[in-house]
Amino acid sequence: MPVITNINDLKRIYERRVPRMFYDYCESGSWTEQTFRENTSDFDQLRLRQRVAVDMSGRSTASQMIGQDVAMPVALAPVGLTGMQHADGEIKAAKAARDFGVPFTLSTMSINSIEDVAEATGAPFWFQLYTMRDQDYVSRLIQRAKDANCSALVITLDLQILGQRHKDLKNGLSAPPKLTLKTMANLATKWSWGLEMLRAQRREFGNIVGHVEGISDASSLGAWTAEQFDPSLDWDKVAKLKEQWGGKVILKGILDAEDAKMALKVGADAIIVSNHGGRQLDGALSSIAALPSILDAVGDQVEVHLDSGIRSGQDVLKALAMGAKGTFIGRAFVYGLGAMGQKGVTTALEVIHRELDTTMALCGETQVTDLGRHNLLVPQDFGGVWQS
Repeated sequence: MPVITNINDLKRIYERRVPRMFYDYCESGSWTEQTFRENTSDFDQLRLRQRVAVDMSGRSTASQMIGQDVAMPVALAPVGLTGMQHADGEIKAAKAARDFGVPFTLSTMSINSIEDVAEATGAPFWFQLYTMRDQDYVSRLIQRAKDANCSALVITLDLQILGQRHKDLKNGLSAPPKLTLKTMANLATKWSWGLEMLRAQRREFGNIVGHVEGISDASSLGAWTAEQFDPSLDWDKVAKLKEQWGGKVILKGILDAEDAKMALKVGADAIIVSNHGGRQLDGALSSIAALPSILDAVGDQVEVHLDSGIRSGQDVLKALAMGAKGTFIGRAFVYGLGAMGQKGVTTALEVIHRELDTTMALCGETQVTDLGRHNLLVPQDFGGVWQS
């Protein structure tokens, strides 16, 4: 077993272990992938202020996200097809998050169902909702999340239509994989993944198959999902979904100050500054570059989280120091899951926690809740050089 010291160590194992179509699904963006790349590279523009001769004992990364105690302000983001990265992937990721003390968010497009995860973990988790044309299905999905004791609803706003995801189209991405000659040749080199998938509880979308009339296999599912994302989603519909849920609501996919103000108006408990990991509108700002203008627009009136681009504990610290109250990791935990299952997710969380704790100490801070702009050196024009 190699020594894992950073997230890239897990990524290298992950790439060797999982089929190409699922690696590409995780490790790609839309169109030219400009936004996908800048999500990570823009963090490099922020510099840290080192402080010395400060008592660094008694450090704590404990915080809260939407009133929930967390071991560190990092949640596992909703990632579709997680159960194809590793057998029963959503269950294993949820267990790792539960044991570490951070939130897990289950995607609508998960392989393991809401009920699967609830039964396996015995602990509340967050559920991410894609709005569909089939309003009856959406209502039943929300009720299933309530019945499973999910503690927050994360409504994704930036996927009314799919972005231009060239690699997914070329790979014929599906769950389970379509058995073309190219796919079979690649699967033949991933025998450990294949053996585990044979024992998996599910290999199709558990929140959909068996819950929608006429959906019984991958072919009928593909046709249904291609038509189901709701292009008519607007703020009135968001408000109705919030009312229907009746609990904590987080709105994901905010990248513009005006949209942040609208999220505030509908009463969101938190917003996630996110560009869907660079998989929707290519050419949009990175999440960390968009964060300052959104914070200027809403201040402390709503809890602001950040998603997209975080690959280290230093990235977490930079987001928090810029003003975010919480962060989400997607690819970082998927690398661990694909590499080593539940143990890999735990390892990813341990790596990020260790980096956050060490960096916090070297910046002269002992409490993660005390981080702020005073810990950073920020370029004068960061996030503010673009004009409409």
